[in-house]
Amino acid sequence: MSIQLKEDSILHLEPIPDHIQPGLKILFVGFNPSIRSSETGYHYANPNNRFWKILFLAGITPRKFRPDENSKLLELGLGLTNIVPRPTKEAAEITKDEYRIGAEKLKKKIQRLQPAAVCFVGKGVYQQYSKRRLVPWGEQSDPVIPGIAEFVAPSSSGLVRIKQDEIVGIYKGLQKYL
Repeated sequence: MSIQLKEDSILHLEPIPDHIQPGLKILFVGFNPSIRSSETGYHYANPNNRFWKILFLAGITPRKFRPDENSKLLELGLGLTNIVPRPTKEAAEITKDEYRIGAEKLKKKIQRLQPAAVCFVGKGVYQQYSKRRLVPWGEQSDPVIPGIAEFVAPSSSGLVRIKQDEIVGIYKGLQKYL
């Protein structure tokens, strides 16, 4: 019985708001909100997620922000969104239809906002967006939307097996857009 209640509560989790505006320097795009992010209303709120630390160590933010300060990134010209709005425990729960619909909406959002660069936080996010299988880390040579740089960085999830120093090194490639 308690398992059913737990599943029911997960089904009713709310998406979290984007933090976006026209003319951003960098728009960060994640897979989708975690359960913790949905509960708090803040991007990258899971304590095991290294997003905020990575941004600081890579020199993208002047200090380590907290998830509850996510809207303050706009003051730095940085925005936050996801390819899929539905919160899940893990990205594997996202359906093909959700990715397809999310990718189309994301393309329209990017065209409307015209950021200098879009950073996809996870190779899989970019693969779903671009429909490309082989994707290197860093800036992509053939952007989906001409004139807007596309940058692929490792997911900041604590589940990612890449060493933090290596991840930070990849994110440092975003400094040229600041």
